[in-house]
Amino acid sequence: MTTPQQNTQPEPVTVPLGWRSPAETGSTRTFPPPTAFEGYAYGAPSSTATGRGPGTSYAPASTPYATPAGPAAPPPTDPDRPDGGAEPAPPRKPRTVLTAVTAAVLAAALASGGTAALLRDDTSAAASSGDPVTQVQGVSAAADGSPDWEAVAAAARPSVVAIDVATAAGGAAGSGVILDAEGHVLTNNHVVEGARQVQVMLWDGRLYEAEVVGLDPTTDLAVIRLVDPPSDLEPATLGTSDDLEVGEPVMAVGNPLGLASTVTTGIISALDRPVAASSQTSQSTSVTNAIQIDAAINPGNSGGPLFDAQGLVIGITSSIATLPGGMSGNIGLGFAIPIDLATSIANQLIENGAAEHAYLGVTLRPGEASADGVRRQGAEVVEVAPDTPAAEAGVQPGDVVVGIDDRTVSGAESLTGYVRQHAAGDEVTLTVIRDGESLEITVTLATREEG
Repeated sequence: MTTPQQNTQPEPVTVPLGWRSPAETGSTRTFPPPTAFEGYAYGAPSSTATGRGPGTSYAPASTPYATPAGPAAPPPTDPDRPDGGAEPAPPRKPRTVLTAVTAAVLAAALASGGTAALLRDDTSAAASSGDPVTQVQGVSAAADGSPDWEAVAAAARPSVVAIDVATAAGGAAGSGVILDAEGHVLTNNHVVEGARQVQVMLWDGRLYEAEVVGLDPTTDLAVIRLVDPPSDLEPATLGTSDDLEVGEPVMAVGNPLGLASTVTTGIISALDRPVAASSQTSQSTSVTNAIQIDAAINPGNSGGPLFDAQGLVIGITSSIATLPGGMSGNIGLGFAIPIDLATSIANQLIENGAAEHAYLGVTLRPGEASADGVRRQGAEVVEVAPDTPAAEAGVQPGDVVVGIDDRTVSGAESLTGYVRQHAAGDEVTLTVIRDGESLEITVTLATREEG
């Protein structure tokens, strides 16, 4: 008979996987006060991660990351006010905190001609310069029906790049995915943010200088472009994240610890997992309802593609969960930004150099409410800003949002992540509990003014 042992391990912490050059070894960075989001504010820096620089020689570096502090709940935040409008919140259980997966950092992928099209039925479209990538010719399964990972890897690896970045503080490295023949590459914002010089290595070892096309700290996505791209680039084929299933097999390709073109496989462990990750170089924090995977991803995988068994890109790997004070590498809890969101942001970055974000106009915190004899978790509305979509729709302080369209809202971060998947002008239906009754409120989202 076995005796249950008390778990003395600390709660997992999610942090950006930042791999730094030897020049940054031992450096310490601190973060300014928490920044406000649509739905959440984050606590003071409380966790650390060790990092290694690109190349073959690795040296440890210590970098604190902003994460929710301890078991206390983060205060409510107002996404429209720089100070966050924070108010005290009741205690809650300890949270898992996310870390952006970078050997420096990664990003998401798009399609050619400035348009990141989801690849569907057209199997004749070419990835030539200026033509949208619409081909969805997937890799066939093995004879026994299992994924043919050898074939998928052979088809996918040429579309994945290693990214080496020089910043004022030193160097970093990450991953990216080729979107089109014009040399656009999707990666994470935290990989190239603050870059003074960007170098891209193709899967066959060729090196090219690159320039930043656009950054979006809100979703932790960025697009760069090869300055003088070769004529034989092999863009990735983008799938969709709309019909994914838990248990589905996946493959990650990237540049962990500087080991370019590394392939790992696993399954989708969960969907719509709320993840908050803080930038290493600014006070920005991204909130995403991510794809959770158990495929091994490590610092340097950030910005790399996550493929399905057909070789279609379904996500951009961006963060992992780690144990504070313990190992900083993979523990089977990795997270990827869904490709549908990444595609939308990438299209905007290529076209305009910036991305717009839909918003409700509320201050939120985690909450609970009961209706029809059932108690549920959700996002409690603390404040409704005037002249906002929420105010016009009749959302009130004290409402607890427990659903948006046909999806369950488990907390403030969850609602924030869902809203960020939409565009301004989209109409959504919120399920709220007010005074013990369940109500449905239709809201037309608007564009949030950045800054």
